[in-house]
Amino acid sequence: MPIPLDRLGWNPRLEGAFAEHATDGLVPGRVALEHTHIYRVITESGESLARVSGRLRHRAAARAEFPAVGDWVALELPKDAGDARIAAVLPRHSRFSRRAAGDPTEEQVVAANVDMVFLVTGLDGDFNLRRIERYLLVASESGASPVIILNKADVPADREAMVAEVRALAGAVPVHAISCHVAGDVDVLKQYLGFGQTAALLGSSGVGKSTIVNRLVGHDLLRTREVRDWDNRGRHTSTVRQLIVLPDAGVLIDTPGMRELQLWDVVETMGGTFNDIESLAEECRFRDCRHRQEPGCAVRGAIEADRLSAGRLESYHKLQDEQAYQSRQVDQRAQIEQRRRWKVLTKAAHKRMKEKGSR
Repeated sequence: MPIPLDRLGWNPRLEGAFAEHATDGLVPGRVALEHTHIYRVITESGESLARVSGRLRHRAAARAEFPAVGDWVALELPKDAGDARIAAVLPRHSRFSRRAAGDPTEEQVVAANVDMVFLVTGLDGDFNLRRIERYLLVASESGASPVIILNKADVPADREAMVAEVRALAGAVPVHAISCHVAGDVDVLKQYLGFGQTAALLGSSGVGKSTIVNRLVGHDLLRTREVRDWDNRGRHTSTVRQLIVLPDAGVLIDTPGMRELQLWDVVETMGGTFNDIESLAEECRFRDCRHRQEPGCAVRGAIEADRLSAGRLESYHKLQDEQAYQSRQVDQRAQIEQRRRWKVLTKAAHKRMKEKGSR
């Protein structure tokens, strides 16, 4: 069924970015589903299966430059039978990225052009403050506004204490404790899903993302599974990222559960996510204090005075070290790639000189 593009988030900024493609007879569309080498794209006339054009594939320098769920693209519709072709990806206003599995030097875009990021965790046996910190850090870097959703609020006896812990580390980020088993609880999320707004659901397997989608849609659109009883860990239900248009307003992007969220580039948002530590650091004796063994460290002093948890600082150090390692790996790959390019260019230049001399 045709859907007006403005309901999907189309706006004057995108209209301007698409102008150069309109003269080529292309049409705008939004990527709703991503499989290997093929995409489902929503256009004003309906849905189309599409593949990346040869030109776009050739020009893409990295995996992150290929279309992702939520991307707006310029589409060449087929004249006869066959798949459409994605000729270009329009500039993104936000993107949620992580380090690609198995490759410390490659970025994977999980969701693009997102206004809100729902960071979903369960208030059950899988509750983990350090994981929430990690998700919050990456979400803050995405360009979207994070919202923490504490699902399964009907499970713990000490619910209020757990919610208070999350609010303490969340700062100004909204925190909502809900239960999908309580009628109307999920409705609190609708305030973030106005006309043309897009929200992405992110979290581990078993936290209830698919159930939240089903409640917002109004029927069982996505398959759900129970968590394992023996360790409260979820089993993957969603296996692909997909864009879902809600019946009232707004758009949701559902993502598969992530056991571990590998950082990509979060240098600029470390201070905002750990503003309590950054504020204390201003009182350290040395401006370059790393809060490890340096004398006169106000951060470690706060831990000794029970004003800051040791776990909070440990998490800060772990994420800093991970980001530093990530940066080194990317720099090394860039150097290798630069040397490879110079080698190719030099070889080509020598070949041309040799051909010129033999004439």
